[in-house]
Amino acid sequence: MDEVSIWVGAAPEAVWAVVADPTRYGEWSPENQGGRWQGGAAPGPGAVFKGTNKRGVVRWSTTCTVLEYDAPKRFTFEVAESRMRWGYRLEPQAGGTLITEWREHAGPLPIPARIITASRLLGRDREQLMVDGMQATLERVKRAVETDRR
Repeated sequence: MDEVSIWVGAAPEAVWAVVADPTRYGEWSPENQGGRWQGGAAPGPGAVFKGTNKRGVVRWSTTCTVLEYDAPKRFTFEVAESRMRWGYRLEPQAGGTLITEWREHAGPLPIPARIITASRLLGRDREQLMVDGMQATLERVKRAVETDRR
């Protein structure tokens, strides 16, 4: 499991509004361009969203199923194509919120994903790129949420 945390000077509810809304991920993530809820789904366990991603000239989409939607504490989803679980934990701390973004393999990497990873089309060290991306995402979320409070 990989995880990255950052403290934000805002209440968990304000942070939740950002991290539990995949339609806004393109504002924060260096790779994800945002998501769209599928089939008129409302956010909640079992809801599906389609994510769009871009790294360099390579673009791809993913199908994500929400596993946990416990406002304003936990948001977890699984990416079908990579069998990767991603999540956010929010904990009140020192007048603000500690956000932890994490990811873990939910099963063996499917063959197409293994081929793409081995090709290095998405970077030489894909695992480290993901950790660096999580850090960049949380720093951008922090700036946005704290700026909105002013």
